[in-house]
Amino acid sequence: MIAKKILRPRTLVAILAVLLIMIAAYAYAAANEVPETGAGDGSNTISGYTITNVQYSLDDADPSLISAVSFDINPTDNASPVREVKVQLVTGGDWFDCTEAGTSATCTNIGVSVFTANQFRVVAVQ
Repeated sequence: MIAKKILRPRTLVAILAVLLIMIAAYAYAAANEVPETGAGDGSNTISGYTITNVQYSLDDADPSLISAVSFDINPTDNASPVREVKVQLVTGGDWFDCTEAGTSATCTNIGVSVFTANQFRVVAVQ
């Protein structure tokens, strides 16, 4: 009796319809073509820069604040001259823009307290 309920014509038609839909979907997905692209993955050495002659300037009105920092930045190995430089003086703190002139960089309008400054971190790109 259970076999008769499973093999009713409606059930059989429903199963066949589902199978046909699955076959059509598979055939459609198998026909997709993706053109070749220029994407890729790889790695190379980051050569970096050498930082020297770091000099801090104190604010005239409040000498407990660092108003500016300047330093020399020279490419190591085959790195190109620096194009953009930022510094961070407090771990997790704000990043400050710098102006580059040849192998020198100056960062102004900093306003970080000398008591909270705990690092000198430089990020530079060519």
